[in-house]
Amino acid sequence: MKKRKQKMVTVQLADSNKLLKQAFRVREEVFVNEQQVARDEEFDIFEDESHHFVAHYGDVPCGAARWRTTEEGIKLERFAVKKAYRGRGIGALLVESVLEHIAVQPDVAGKKLYLNAQLTAMALYHKFGFKPEGDRFMECNIEHQKMVREIG
Repeated sequence: MKKRKQKMVTVQLADSNKLLKQAFRVREEVFVNEQQVARDEEFDIFEDESHHFVAHYGDVPCGAARWRTTEEGIKLERFAVKKAYRGRGIGALLVESVLEHIAVQPDVAGKKLYLNAQLTAMALYHKFGFKPEGDRFMECNIEHQKMVREIG
């Protein structure tokens, strides 16, 4: 997969132990430390089957995301950008990169894309065609909204 660039930002598939550890450190800083999500809820049984991504601002790991196949479709999850790097388009570049990666997978045709968005991130996902579905709910003491989109 090619690296995506925007100014000094790159996003790439975390296809090595080094990159995967960087993605996990970003998630730990954002979700566990900042948002007080329990570490055992943040890091789950789906880590090995997921496709992980890491964003760098220059050489600094600053963002992370993952996606995986579920019975419901393709689930995008664990989008995180370190506080000091927010507002620079890194979240959008992560979403774009994940969607590009999904689009070239051979077994995704006809599947639904979905995610559980924190309310503060809904506008970002809406820009990529995701629409709210169902009621809002609490996950890890944070209010979320399921959002869905067709592949394409």
